[in-house]
Amino acid sequence: MLIASVAILVILLSFLISWITRFYLIGVFTFSIVLSIIAPFFDTPSLRKSGRLIYHSLLFLSERPKNGIIKIHGGSLFDYVFVIDQKMNGKQRSSFIIQQYLQGLLSLIEEHENNGADNIIVNGTSYIINENTAQRIGFKLIKTNYLQKMILIYNYFNILISYSIAKAKLSFPKLNETKTFETSLNELVERKEYIRNLNEKLKSTIANKGK
Repeated sequence: MLIASVAILVILLSFLISWITRFYLIGVFTFSIVLSIIAPFFDTPSLRKSGRLIYHSLLFLSERPKNGIIKIHGGSLFDYVFVIDQKMNGKQRSSFIIQQYLQGLLSLIEEHENNGADNIIVNGTSYIINENTAQRIGFKLIKTNYLQKMILIYNYFNILISYSIAKAKLSFPKLNETKTFETSLNELVERKEYIRNLNEKLKSTIANKGK
């Protein structure tokens, strides 16, 4: 309720300024920006409850398989706000986020490997995982489609806040460096032990840094 109240107040103030100055784009832009920022706080719980989004770890989600494709996502701004320990520095937060990605990926693999992984494609876009790391766990780089690029541009301020939380300081993401990766579940199953070992190594590193 507090988030919604603040958002409505900001939008109303922007409309008032627009009316006074007769520069109506202020209201339009403010409305779009605020909507993109607060949307995850309402959409994420709702989509999870309906089963359209599945959490495999604290910061790794997937959509239900559709046409042989599973779309994966990192945590939303909603998750970043409530999950990431504010006492962590930027490096610790990045390690924690990647570890949660690996943990979620393992959960996804284990959920599907016994139910038949043939012909299932896993696809996701990330500004956290670099190409080298993605390739090591079985993903290959593919071209980001125009619709995805438009969605990223629309959600820039949402991504800006999430990215700044991940870095523990104000940081501006370079959307042109956002990459889309793809693989098959069979490929992930083959690399399961490598992913598991990498996950355990990161968990150990994070635990030691926390002491």
